[in-house]
Amino acid sequence: MAKGMILAAGQGTRVRPLTKDLPKPMVPILGKPVMEYLIEHLARHGINQIMVNVAYHHQRIEQYFGDGSRWGVEIGYSYEGVREHGDILPKPMGSAGGMRKIQDFSGFFDETVLVLCGDALIDLDISAAINEHHAKGAIASVVALEVPLADVESYGIAVADDQGRILSFQEKPKPQDAKSTLASTGIYLFEPDVLSKVPPDQVYDIGADLFPQLVREQQPFYVQNRPFHWIDIGRVSDYWSVLQRVLKGEIAEMRMPGTQVRPGVWVGLNTQIPWDQVKIEGPVYIGSSVKVEPGATIIGPAWIGHGSVIRAGARITRSILFEYTRIAPDMHFFEMIVSRQYCVNRHGETLYSGDDAARLRWGDARA
Repeated sequence: MAKGMILAAGQGTRVRPLTKDLPKPMVPILGKPVMEYLIEHLARHGINQIMVNVAYHHQRIEQYFGDGSRWGVEIGYSYEGVREHGDILPKPMGSAGGMRKIQDFSGFFDETVLVLCGDALIDLDISAAINEHHAKGAIASVVALEVPLADVESYGIAVADDQGRILSFQEKPKPQDAKSTLASTGIYLFEPDVLSKVPPDQVYDIGADLFPQLVREQQPFYVQNRPFHWIDIGRVSDYWSVLQRVLKGEIAEMRMPGTQVRPGVWVGLNTQIPWDQVKIEGPVYIGSSVKVEPGATIIGPAWIGHGSVIRAGARITRSILFEYTRIAPDMHFFEMIVSRQYCVNRHGETLYSGDDAARLRWGDARA
């Protein structure tokens, strides 16, 4: 069939503060890391040998996913870092450089390989994509989606002929310079030969370096434009809107955990909720061991992480609370992502707990 490669070494700077102590593939959606949905999807399509390149906060990924046996797959890890003055520091090799490192180490990529970014949700028909890649005799294929012209500068843009052969690749062009609106989704199919074109032992990126090289060499390099859902969590605002869509049930194969106790309201185990003294409008998920005090209001779509406490008179509107978050009495959190240390609104503006200038009060519910 094919082997899998998940790119998970980046720092996730554009989704700070979510990635302050969490690698981007571990950012949770419905209580599960983004990368877990990818692994489940690969397993459904029979891709059961998966390498993951890691760097920042790599133990978080490795401890959670282990050898992959829980998902019926095998997972291996390739750490990218350097030793400086006795310390080991993460140093990503770039998406292509990281794959070349694995190839030089063991020759792992000995058949078609499907490459995914570890921070997007997809429901691509992988089997159909691989069949098209083989039918065209491609050495590399990039799966793309049409985006509005105004958005092209967030993406790598593929310019192709009628057969789908890529004539040029524009990395984040300005709208007036864009020759196409076909955006790379960070989903690639490679034949092993491609990796011999990547220079060894240096930082080399798939979109910025390898793709222009394949175009220059006139390699059989194709774009696939097929309909599927692709939800990229590039920025904090994306994360907020993705969760709103997921909580509304708009995304297939993403089910609410817990038990539905009334229409649109799901709860975990061991919750303390005085139902006749609170106002809760779904869709809302309330995790295990959450305490909601009388007079509190929760307006969905909302996710209340386990161990959280919502004090009397507090209002949570279209917001996400990470686990063990305590909301102070009478505070109104509107369209926000809240953790013990920080809260960030849907536009990416961040407040930190304990900041005297902040008008909102919240903190750690563990003690």
